[in-house]
Parts: sequence; C-alpha cells; structure tokens
Amino acid sequence: MTEVFLNKIYSANGTDETREIYDAWAKSYETELGDNGYATPARCAAALAGVTKDMDAPLLDFGCGTGLSGLALKNAGFTTIDGVDVSAKMLAQATAKGIYRTTELINDRTAINANEYANIAAIGVIGTGAAPISVLDMLMKALPRDGRFVFSFNDHTLEDPVHEARINEWTDCGAARLLFRERGAHLPGIKMQSTVYILEKA
Repeated sequence: MTEVFLNKIYSANGTDETREIYDAWAKSYETELGDNGYATPARCAAALAGVTKDMDAPLLDFGCGTGLSGLALKNAGFTTIDGVDVSAKMLAQATAKGIYRTTELINDRTAINANEYANIAAIGVIGTGAAPISVLDMLMKALPRDGRFVFSFNDHTLEDPVHEARINEWTDCGAARLLFRERGAHLPGIKMQSTVYILEKA
C-alpha cells in the first residue's frame, strides 16, 4: 500500500523534518497530487504569463519539487527556467525532466542573487508544512524593479493571518503592487483551495 503524505506535510516542524518528508515522498509525490487533481501550478503559470511580456527572461522556480511547477511554467510559454529545492530526491526528478536550464539543491541559509531573475515563482512553497513567511521577503528583495513574484497560499496556510498580512506590508508601504489575486482549486480531491498572488516590485 502506498504511503499517504498530504496530511503529514501540514504538521511538519522545521526545515529538517520538512526535507525528510519530501525526500520520503519523492517517489509517490506526483501520483498522490495527480490523484487529487493538483491545479495550482497551472493557475500560477497562467497568471504569470498573463502579465509577462518577455517569456524568455530568466525565471526562478523556487521550491521546484519534482518539476510539476516547472512543467506548468514551460507549458505556459516560459523558456528559461532555473529550479531550486531542499529535497535532493525531488530535485533529481525535476532535473531528469529536462525542463530547467539549471537545478540546485538549497538549504535554509541559501541566498538568491539580487536582480538575477525577472520573475520568481514559489508555487505551493510558502506556508504551513513548508517554507516560512520570511521566504517571501527574501524572494521579493531578490527581484529587480518591476520584477514579478507569483506564489500561492493554500487553505491551511490562510488560516494564519500572518501570511496575507505580509503581502499587505509590501503593498501598503508602496514597495510592491498586487497585480493578481484569485482563489480557486488547489487539490479538488480533498476539497482544498488556494489563492494565487502576483506581486510586482516597485
């Protein structure tokens, strides 16, 4: 019987435990999410494509996992995608897909080079059982002026108001503009939704 990980990941405590769960989940990750109708990558990719003129500009897929997000971005028309992730086993699958220009294993101390990417995606990455909200700040700071950041918060994550509050901190002071916000399907198989956002750095 295949082990189910969706419930486990939302109770993960810290980077090390999260990495261990994702490493163990790598073999069945795409099957489990596919069985539940994983919709957020395609929604994020379509939203970002809708506000992007240069589809060849370098794009960072932060927390790329097995490459489902990268595949969605490629299918939306993006051509130059780099992927990074904390799980070596998931990253190996992403690399094998041939979607990414480069792939790199990262840890919680890895910094993203400033102004290297016109667009950054963190699809299903920030929130409960995943990366902390401080990652939003790190990625926004790495963007150049007018750079865009697409990301998503699922239902579990939105239960904690700190996540949307951080978006408001960026927009209320004029440091960023909210270009897109849409609630919709995330994992229909377990009746979970997510909200997709795009912030543009001012």
